Amino acid sequence: MAMRDVLNNVYSLGVGAASASKEQIERTVNELVQRGEVKRSESNQLVDDLMEKGKKAQKEVESMITERVKQYLVSMDIPTQAEVDALKARVAILEKTLDKQNQVHSNDD
Repeated sequence: MAMRDVLNNVYSLGVGAASASKEQIERTVNELVQRGEVKRSESNQLVDDLMEKGKKAQKEVESMITERVKQYLVSMDIPTQAEVDALKARVAILEKTLDKQNQVHSNDD
């Protein structure tokens, strides 16, 4: 298998590459070097390229998952943290207003 094929396979498996440790990738590249499919001088660059592609693939997967979760929460009509925080702030203001009104009325008695 040519180096380009290896890169394409790893990129296609993005999630697998993203979860692979640097040691695992180095081990695989060293096997390719031993079989003569990759030159020793290219091995470090290949490891770096695979690590970078793995990180990129991981970010893409995380972004896709985040977007899907957001869509699901919207479809379930679940409020966002910002909406909950805004309601908490409104309730706090209303409580202060009621406390002030109660103090005014209790002073009138």
